[in-house]
Amino acid sequence: MKVIFLKDVKGKGKKGEIKNVADGYAHNFLIKQGLAVEATSANISALDAQKKKQEKLAAEELEEAKKLKEKLDQLTVELTAKAGEGGRLFGSITSKQIADELEKKHGIKIDKRKMEMADAIRSLGHTKVPVKLHHDVTATLTVHVKEVK
Repeated sequence: MKVIFLKDVKGKGKKGEIKNVADGYAHNFLIKQGLAVEATSANISALDAQKKKQEKLAAEELEEAKKLKEKLDQLTVELTAKAGEGGRLFGSITSKQIADELEKKHGIKIDKRKMEMADAIRSLGHTKVPVKLHHDVTATLTVHVKEVK
């Protein structure tokens, strides 16, 4: 019997796949547990429509990420901090501070976890911070740390 998997079933198939399985296994386990439905023409067309909708959403997400990348590449986030000799900061500038300043000054809300900083910024000057917006799109945000007068 042909079934469409609604969820991943270990050793049998992944969500969205159409596979041939034993009749008893399909009726008594997969369909009863809500893991699969019978592969009728109506169910197959519904699956195709759902896949098209997901592809369209993914394309829109990618387009939004590209637009945001262009905006972020041209922005400079200005932060101030106390510094000692040689431009070394007392403390550090974290991704949370950068995200908060970006939202406050430019109205762009980005999760601090998307900023790929190996370590916090500990010196004055300009620093390039990579921001992962989408698995295919990474923007570079410039952070300018100035000394408090």
